[in-house]
Amino acid sequence: MQEGLPSRTALGAASHRAAHQVLERGAIFADPLAARILGPDAEAAIRDAQADPSRRRLRLFIAARTRFAEDALAEAVARGDRQLVVLGAGLDTYAYRAPEGSGLRIFEVDHPATQAWKRRRLAEASIPVPGSLTFAPVDFERESLSEGLAAAGLDPALQTFFTWLGVVPYLTEQAVFSTLSYIAGLPGGAHVVFDYGNPAGQGPGQDAYAEGRQALASRVALIGEELRSHFETGALLARLAELGYRNMEDLGPEEIRVRYFAGRGSPMSDRGGHIVRASTVYARRIRRGDPMGQGRRPERAS
Repeated sequence: MQEGLPSRTALGAASHRAAHQVLERGAIFADPLAARILGPDAEAAIRDAQADPSRRRLRLFIAARTRFAEDALAEAVARGDRQLVVLGAGLDTYAYRAPEGSGLRIFEVDHPATQAWKRRRLAEASIPVPGSLTFAPVDFERESLSEGLAAAGLDPALQTFFTWLGVVPYLTEQAVFSTLSYIAGLPGGAHVVFDYGNPAGQGPGQDAYAEGRQALASRVALIGEELRSHFETGALLARLAELGYRNMEDLGPEEIRVRYFAGRGSPMSDRGGHIVRASTVYARRIRRGDPMGQGRRPERAS
């Protein structure tokens, strides 16, 4: 990300969400504010998507990861989560179309320049900011996530849901696990949903993924937002377990196809983008001596 400027990849993701509403009629994920928050950029985003069919794979993955995250959030709220933290919020619109009466406090975390840009977009589009939302601008070169959320008023004793979409590939491995460790350490328990990519491999089905990843890497490098990390699925889930996460669910390309594209046709390759959710809630109940730890089969956490 260039100094003093909003994230260009955040704009790119928002453009894909808006294009999905038109080109696939929001079939995977419907967002009535996706084009509106883009303002005059929406029409250009849709034209660019129509002119370049190679963008469809990433567009559908972005739609699927957003759908997965919000479905998981709805389950978690029904089971007691009262805080939502949107890490790297960009132009995400959930806070502005969230169901009324959920009692959910929402915190949007982003770089100050990106957040200021978003707030201008909201004002220009006449999208009201709900009272349940708190903006938490965090410049990670000067303060930590824990400091930024504490200053914004996050209650660590309350069960909290974190969405972290389109961010992990741009961070170093150290930064990724530092954030996951912070979330795992919250005393009230937490859920997290994030996406990541596998490394390019060898064999059938790998060429398309490797070429697509290289094309994306080249594009984002030009705007100063390099791809920095990718993970083998088994090793990543093992690291999450070491941090205390349980009830993990990982959707790779095949699972995404089955869940969201049955009968639709999906351009996704056999290797690539994954969406994962994990929880510390059940693990903490066991440590506190909850009867769920006394030989009973645990209820699946969201």
